[in-house]
Order: sequence, then structure tokens, then C-alpha cells
Amino acid sequence: MRARMKASSLLVFLLVSLVAAFGESTDSPASAIRSVLEQQQAAWNRGDLEGFMAGYWKSPELTFFSRAQESKGWDAALDRYKKAYQGSGHEMGKLEFANVRIEMLAPDAAFVRGEFHLTMSDGKTPHGLFTLVFRKFGDGWKIVHDHSAGE
Repeated sequence: MRARMKASSLLVFLLVSLVAAFGESTDSPASAIRSVLEQQQAAWNRGDLEGFMAGYWKSPELTFFSRAQESKGWDAALDRYKKAYQGSGHEMGKLEFANVRIEMLAPDAAFVRGEFHLTMSDGKTPHGLFTLVFRKFGDGWKIVHDHSAGE
């Protein structure tokens, strides 16, 4: 009887361990990418540009297209955001991503489309569309290319 209880307990422990391990490994790339966007949105809304930029590949090879201009590199993107949203006379507003669609291109690459909406203290609501290319790195999913166009 005692041996049977030990075997049953061991079996339950192994099953629980397998379910837990399986649950971690089945976290879909799409949900991981959505999580990056949610973290970016939260960082933006608390005025944390460096936290927002954590969703981007910290590389000189990062590309960003906006307003018919290309900028290259993580540092350049951060500087651009600081100038446009934290410079004198500017504000960040409240950011919301909407209508996000994720298309997996490979196990470690995804194409993401969506809308961004800002709500400013003066009632203005700049908004636009974005396309992002994500790649999976050792430290998670990162944006390697951002093309944003807005009003």
C-alpha cells in the first residue's frame, strides 16, 4: 500500500511538472509579442521612454521609418522620441495600440500591423498606423524595424 502511494505521489508530481513545463513552452510567440507592446504602452503612459525603448532591438542596425525619413540605430530612435515627445513644449500624452495583427514569418520573426492613438492634454488625438518587424533574440522578442505614419 505504501509503495503504491509513493508511486501515485511520484506520478502526480511528474504530471504536474510536465504540465507546468508544457505550459511555459506553449506560450505562443503572438502572446509574447503582444506582451512587448503592452509593456511599451505602459512605459509610455508613465513617461518612461527608456522603458518604452526596451521593446526595440538595442542595436545600431535598428531601422525606423517615419515622415518620409529613415533613422538608424537604437540611440537615434531614443533621441528622436525625446525630441518629439519630451522636448520643450511637447508632451507624451496617453498611448493606446489598437487593431494589432500579428503574422508569423518564421519561428523567430513576425510582421505586426496596427494603429496607435495618442490622447493629449489639450484634447488633440494624434493617431496613425504602424508596421513592425519583430525578431526573437535570447532576451526575448524585439522590434528590429518600425514604420509608423500618423496625423
